[in-house]
Amino acid sequence: MLRENLERNFGFILNDVARLLRTTFDRRAKSIDLTRSQWWVLTHLYRRDGLNQSELADILEIEKPTLGRLLDRLEAKGWLRREPDPLDRRVKRVFLTDEVKPAMKSLRRIAADFRRDALAGLSQKQREQFVDTLLDIKANLLALSSDGQPHPKARKRS
Repeated sequence: MLRENLERNFGFILNDVARLLRTTFDRRAKSIDLTRSQWWVLTHLYRRDGLNQSELADILEIEKPTLGRLLDRLEAKGWLRREPDPLDRRVKRVFLTDEVKPAMKSLRRIAADFRRDALAGLSQKQREQFVDTLLDIKANLLALSSDGQPHPKARKRS
């Protein structure tokens, strides 16, 4: 049986790159007292302010109690507020506050510098091909059914 070269195994490489992305970003965002998880919450609210907590948990693919703790911390910083939905007061909608704007500006700068540094040495064409390849892999994985086999209704891309 041939032993696979782990340095060339895309699963190991992706896992390593993801870990490095997380730890490097966390180090950089520490200057504004923000975790990567909190950044994801703020970024999604920046794009779609006023999501309800269930929608936000689904988008972030995290459990509602986990999101609740993240929102508690961000609310304590004064960066967001929760309000009852006007149609269903049991539902809470989440909004960014004006106090988060300076942090979001810093965060966008940190994220842009981070992307630049992570992709250093790659041409624009290589960057686009890299992202396209990752999107293809993601689509392949999303097309798998729960048992790991290709989903019977998954479409083949040409």
